[in-house]
Amino acid sequence: MGGLDTLCRFVGRKVDYACRSTGRIMNLFLGTCAVVPQADPREVLRQMSRLGADSLPIVSMTSLCTGMVLSVQTAKEFVRFGAADSVGGIVAIAMGRELAPILAGVVVAGRIGAAIAAEIGTMKVTEQIDALQVMATSPTQYLVAPRFIAIVLMMPVLVIYGNVVGDIGGGFVAMNYAGIGSHMFTESIRGFIEAWDIIGGLIKGAVFGAIIAIIGCHKGLNAQQGAEGVGRATTASVVLSIILIFIFNYFLSVILFVHGG
Repeated sequence: MGGLDTLCRFVGRKVDYACRSTGRIMNLFLGTCAVVPQADPREVLRQMSRLGADSLPIVSMTSLCTGMVLSVQTAKEFVRFGAADSVGGIVAIAMGRELAPILAGVVVAGRIGAAIAAEIGTMKVTEQIDALQVMATSPTQYLVAPRFIAIVLMMPVLVIYGNVVGDIGGGFVAMNYAGIGSHMFTESIRGFIEAWDIIGGLIKGAVFGAIIAIIGCHKGLNAQQGAEGVGRATTASVVLSIILIFIFNYFLSVILFVHGG
């Protein structure tokens, strides 16, 4: 009975912690949405450049390689079964609906989410957050809102960019590996892809951006004292953001493409 009692207490503590954390995250999200109109536009633009534009190289690499791999895996088989005119459409739909938003989300969570958590966490442990509150400045308005707006606006841009790069990579491999003509590949994209496939991916990107910003800021604002606490907050931010991205991706896919498409 002692072991069962210990297990129950452990599970109870974890459930209690998860519920409390969920409540704090939702409070931060709602508080951020309330002060979004008051965010400094200059700081938003600075964050857009730092958090979004600087992520283009790594998004380029991941999207290009993913589009090429997808084309490698499908082109030969489609040609063998006489469906070479479907390769471009399959690559474009896969990139637009799923791969571009997911890849951009994971990359930004690892690169930007960690940076946000580390930056704000360092401010927390060095008592700069307390100094802002003493000066009657809201940390949510001053720190969280600009980063939230910047990532939510830049993620759809990164998704569009990832779509284009992935399709280019897929087309290059299809033409040189499977002998599919460029005209056939592009016409396949035009025949298969619909506007909602792209719009749905952009909606996913914006939601993933909101998740990354809120989780990164939440972990930073609640970092424990010392460098070790900042490190734990940074790691927790990346792990939780990626988990939530995959969870939300499923529900968004069902809503957008099963019921909404």
